[in-house]
Amino acid sequence: MIPSSASPDAPSSLVPLSSSAPRGGAGDFLSAADDDDLGLSFADVDLVDGQRWTTWPTTTPTERGPEPRPDWVVTSAGAVDTELGILKTGKEADVFLIERAVPGDPAQRSLLAAKRYRSTEHRSFHRSAVYTEGRRTRNSRDARALARKSEHGREVAAAQWSFAEFEALHRLCELGAPVPYPVQVSGTEVLMEFIGSGDGVGAPRLAQVRHDPSLLAELFAQVAELMRVFARAGLAHGDLSPYNLLVHDGRVVVIDLPQIVDTVANPQGLDLLHRDCVNVCDWFSRQRLDVDAEVLFGELVAESFG
Repeated sequence: MIPSSASPDAPSSLVPLSSSAPRGGAGDFLSAADDDDLGLSFADVDLVDGQRWTTWPTTTPTERGPEPRPDWVVTSAGAVDTELGILKTGKEADVFLIERAVPGDPAQRSLLAAKRYRSTEHRSFHRSAVYTEGRRTRNSRDARALARKSEHGREVAAAQWSFAEFEALHRLCELGAPVPYPVQVSGTEVLMEFIGSGDGVGAPRLAQVRHDPSLLAELFAQVAELMRVFARAGLAHGDLSPYNLLVHDGRVVVIDLPQIVDTVANPQGLDLLHRDCVNVCDWFSRQRLDVDAEVLFGELVAESFG
């Protein structure tokens, strides 16, 4: 069971799992034989507020990240997810820091970012059309609910955004783009690689970074190259800015990908690509780096249609 509110006896470092977090976990699906294989009984592990059994066993192969998986991905059914705090709040989703670990086995531990999309509180629902043009909804009932913007439609929209982000991360990871590794998607929650230090300090956004001109030039080169990777796949981020580019150990990592657009299928795809170029180049220009948004845009269009 995952408690929905904090207990006075819960450790102060834990934040209760939000109501949007997927319920259930390994304890709901494993038999006594599975417990024996793990060398422990689920009854031996007392979960506190802010903890749940790993949701990995509840996901299907298509809801898991690409193989080969990084060796830090914890797939043991005996793992526990512990919520350590909130990394970011937003209008569409909140991002939490999660530790997934097997009790008593320090070798099986990793920090993850859990991005949870809001459902009925999904405030940017009405602004999503510009990004979703060219996408299809297979279920006709869901399509009607989306069109009516009903409560069910808002629930569907939240799940669509989480799966869209997971699928984008999955595809871009396979293409070699610098994105967080997508561990899994479950309902409205995407679990992905945490970009930051081992003690849970998140990497700064590009907008927070100040470097000398030579380092700025290297960062711009990385951003331009990741945009080329997108363009060669016929994609644009759609909302790229210095606020969704992280800098970790000198490496740029792009995040916030649910609105990724197909520059061919989406009638506004090239406009969104151009806006990405302007947003990025304007920031680097303000840092006194000589860059040109129109030149970058021309290069990316050539990559897209070359």
